Amino acid sequence: MKTITVVIPTYNEEDNVLLTYERLKQIFCKELCDYQMEILYIDNYSTDSTRDKICELAKKDTHVKAIFNARNFGFTRSTYYGLSQATGDCAVLMFADMQDPPEVIPEMVHKWEEGNKIVVGIKNKSKEFPLMYFIRGMYYRLVAKISEIDHIEQFDGFGLYDQSFIKILQNLNDPAPYLRGIVSELGFKRTEVLYNQDIRKNGKTSFNFFKMYDLAMLGITSYSKVFLRISTFAGLAIGFVSMIIALFTFIKKLLFWNSFPIGTAAISIGVFFFGGVQLFFIGIIGEYISNINIRVMNHPLVIEEKRLNFNEEEMSHQNEN
Repeated sequence: MKTITVVIPTYNEEDNVLLTYERLKQIFCKELCDYQMEILYIDNYSTDSTRDKICELAKKDTHVKAIFNARNFGFTRSTYYGLSQATGDCAVLMFADMQDPPEVIPEMVHKWEEGNKIVVGIKNKSKEFPLMYFIRGMYYRLVAKISEIDHIEQFDGFGLYDQSFIKILQNLNDPAPYLRGIVSELGFKRTEVLYNQDIRKNGKTSFNFFKMYDLAMLGITSYSKVFLRISTFAGLAIGFVSMIIALFTFIKKLLFWNSFPIGTAAISIGVFFFGGVQLFFIGIIGEYISNINIRVMNHPLVIEEKRLNFNEEEMSHQNEN
């Protein structure tokens, strides 16, 4: 019997832990009864009762596993690490907010059995705030245009991954992984499953603007050089135009020494404009340097506090990684 590991990242999801478990168990009992279900919660240092609820489930059901991080290592790193620790024949990554419906997992499994190593969930529609959905769509299209790889639009990580791909994640040794880009760049043959994204079931999201910005910049700086090249070409163009204006001003001043005043307005406008352009591109370059710095330091993705319901073989495998 094949085993399917469902990886669920959590952070302050006390109202959704039991809900995810019950919905998954119902799906496996009815539609995936020929498969062994395994649920792996990876908790990113929750401050509510999330861990207590996970511990209660793990005591009642040995098929519920858990990894508790020693502190909050960020959504991206924790999610990637949890997926890399899946031991089933394939792993399904879903999120505790239940916006991505687990009811499409049987379809993913069916496509996996057809030979697809990766089955990605693509949002066809979404019930989230329309402005946020629009902004996400604009970001996906932007990254798809500027990226050096075939970026997947409306894909947030929800999908099924064969164990052969999980092994690639384990050996990648990337301290700042961008899963969506890795799936596009290093993934095997893949197919898609369309679904309608629901609203968050319970609780309040901790994924604020700054976290979304951080994730967006990680994707851009990891898989695109466009902004660096734009800054280079913009600098050359502005420098050339500035030289022409300076030469023209110098000639006019020589020809009309007394009747050609050089006002402070034009100088002020030029200084502020060029200063703004410089600060913008310095910020972009800073994002790239920050990304490089994180990778050069090569810190571990997460530090574990403890594990639940992992056997000795799985623990030794984790120590090797």
